[in-house]
Amino acid sequence: MDGQTSLDLLRRRVRAMHSLYEDAVATMDVDQVNYVEREPCLPIAFSLFHLSQIEDSSVMLMGGPGPIWTEGRELELGLAINDHGKHRTPEEMVHQRIGNYEGFISYQTEVFANTEAWLAGLSPDDLDRVVFPRPLPDFVASTFSARVAGEEGVTVAVGIECWIYQHGMRHMGEIEHARALVGLQGMTS
Repeated sequence: MDGQTSLDLLRRRVRAMHSLYEDAVATMDVDQVNYVEREPCLPIAFSLFHLSQIEDSSVMLMGGPGPIWTEGRELELGLAINDHGKHRTPEEMVHQRIGNYEGFISYQTEVFANTEAWLAGLSPDDLDRVVFPRPLPDFVASTFSARVAGEEGVTVAVGIECWIYQHGMRHMGEIEHARALVGLQGMTS
């Protein structure tokens, strides 16, 4: 597969993944998003905010614009916990709630548009640029991207695939399961 084909595939994957999130948030209400089946099962609110904020910062790590997130925005969204939760326990993050669901949807929409605009501006050569050379920093060394990375380290292509697409699909699986618990259907067949 040549570089342009690989880049086009990454763009389509990310757009498709984003469309699942857009459909999901359009078919849920704030009570469903904040529902906790039992502790320490995380609410959908955790997966939604976590994915959006991690994607927001990942684009910046790979040389793109951002982040869109600004101090004080947690108040606008009515977040119970102003943290994406990557380094926190499920026992802590089970308390995540989104108070202003429309505000959250607006933030997610901005993040997705920012990511897709950045992807649209990439060239095939950009995919080979190394973001984190080996040896990988500790905060990357224990991630899935470290397992996917080649000898050179984590490239932009690996970052897009792992930090945006595969990360998003993993959390979409959690969301689909949690949707069933609140009486909603999954997102795909």
